[in-house]
Amino acid sequence: MPQENGKAKSPKPLSFSLKYLYGVGDAGFKLMTNIETFYFTFFLTNIAGFSMAVVATIGSVINIVDSALSWIYGAIINSTKPSKYGRYRSWLRIMPWIVPFLFAFQFIKISDNVTVASTTIILAGIISHVVWNFPYVANSALVSVVGKTPEDKATLASSRATWNSLGGILFSYLGLPLATVLAGVVGQKNQFAAALFVLGILMALGYNAHYKMTEGYEDVEDEKVQKVSKTRTSAKDIVASLFQNPMLIVLIIADLAKWCMNFVVAGSAIYYFKYAANNPGLQATYILSTSIAAMIGAYAFRYMSSRLTSRTSIIIAYVVSAVCLILVYFTYANPMLVITLMTVAMFFYGVQLAAAPALYADTVVYATWKTGKDASGWIMGLQNIPLKVAIFLRGTIIPAALASVGFKATMDPKTMSAAARQGMTVSFALIPGIFLAVGALLLIFGFRLTKEKVMQYQAEIDARKD
Repeated sequence: MPQENGKAKSPKPLSFSLKYLYGVGDAGFKLMTNIETFYFTFFLTNIAGFSMAVVATIGSVINIVDSALSWIYGAIINSTKPSKYGRYRSWLRIMPWIVPFLFAFQFIKISDNVTVASTTIILAGIISHVVWNFPYVANSALVSVVGKTPEDKATLASSRATWNSLGGILFSYLGLPLATVLAGVVGQKNQFAAALFVLGILMALGYNAHYKMTEGYEDVEDEKVQKVSKTRTSAKDIVASLFQNPMLIVLIIADLAKWCMNFVVAGSAIYYFKYAANNPGLQATYILSTSIAAMIGAYAFRYMSSRLTSRTSIIIAYVVSAVCLILVYFTYANPMLVITLMTVAMFFYGVQLAAAPALYADTVVYATWKTGKDASGWIMGLQNIPLKVAIFLRGTIIPAALASVGFKATMDPKTMSAAARQGMTVSFALIPGIFLAVGALLLIFGFRLTKEKVMQYQAEIDARKD
């Protein structure tokens, strides 16, 4: 611990707002980006009137560029000169306000010329994603910067995940109704752009609230006085923080299972309820039940981690979710049992969502101890990689699983064979369950960074500052 007048200086305790409100910006971010998640393809086909070939091109170009750039944001944050507001907090002040203006153009067809209109949408999509990723990554990095103990990091990660899940629940009630109301003001063609703009303002307000909450928690570094920056990293430092940190590599690979569970399960649910269960109306009950469970799980993580540690909590969450999903594959014929099992699985998905950033923050401590450089932004930003890969896999796994059972949109659920109906749960449950089982094994045997070791490394880092 740092010394003050010969006595150990205790870390600054988390304020009430940090414990319970850190994440309001993530709720706003979820609300804003869900417009793209749920309505972008609909906008391109039904409002902009593009052909399927153009729609596929627009979506592919934006996703490929977004994925290719996913690793650079943390590197830039850590490699540039920090402002007077802090290396990480400063990205939460101005940049979020730019996002709504840029992002809105992704939902505006400015010309009847297909080339001009599609190019504008692609550019708006790429540029807006680049701009929003900087505050998103900086916001993630603050979990490691503000949280000085494993317990504090777990609390911050839990708060963020809880608000993120709440944003998803709110969107189910707010997203389309807001767009419908705004259509009466700006016209139906611009309704999603207007809704996105309004929700983007909420995101910016939330991130600025994070900026205020974290005041006094991030050390402001004066590089004019300090010859060697402790947080400014070179390309060599960045490479070292990854390749001298094998547990970080294991975590990134294992984290892919969590995101696959999220995206692949969500994208497959409609096929299960329409064809395997022959009851599409049950999907609304499923969505509400699992969304609430995920939010409760994210909040419960702060208490689980204090008793079991973050590492143990996420391993349990992976194992229980894997078991539930694999059971769904075998009990597909009982929709209510399936909803129950998926609700349990999504409770533990909430735990996973909260626990993962806390583990990334632990690898920051290890990397800082190992290399002498704090690469919080770079390491926390690497969470983007498994997320983007999972989005890509969603577009591969679901069509492949459907093709394997000879799926056709004209199938009649009443006359489908038992094998075909069970096949509807391959991507909905079996494949994500297998991913989680493998992820659990990787964490058990490959992620050996315990709470005791993290505290030891942090104490040695603090001693170097004296």
